[in-house]
Amino acid sequence: MKQTKLMLHHSLTEDSGTVSWSAIRRYHRHTKGWNDIGYNWGIELAGDEYEVLLGRPTNGPGAHCKEANMNHLALSVCFVGNFDKTPPTPAHVEVFRERIWLPIAVEQFGLVPGDIVFHRDFSPWKSCPGTAFTRQYLSAFIAGLAV
Repeated sequence: MKQTKLMLHHSLTEDSGTVSWSAIRRYHRHTKGWNDIGYNWGIELAGDEYEVLLGRPTNGPGAHCKEANMNHLALSVCFVGNFDKTPPTPAHVEVFRERIWLPIAVEQFGLVPGDIVFHRDFSPWKSCPGTAFTRQYLSAFIAGLAV
């Protein structure tokens, strides 16, 4: 399986500064009945720093967007927080760029800025990764991203 996209999501929950990744994993496993959390990575505020948290391994399908076979075609990142009213902080997006986008998506998987997709691109009834999290906002952090 070769992933050709990187899909961005948000948790739609407020980031409280405590690790809620395990709560998201429990929800996916016990409420949804999945075998693991749906995403490959999460980024959330833990104390006073944003941390990248591991989710599903990249060598198998995700459980984040069934439309257009995206569970198989896209790696996935969940930004913990609700970005329907305000975008993620610059620090949140910088951690994404420096710890996931450049070293993993670009260097390991050969993805380019045009390979970044939003969940709402495939599930238009969702706002994910948040209506305030736009390509224009993301383009300030990812060189070459079309808006």
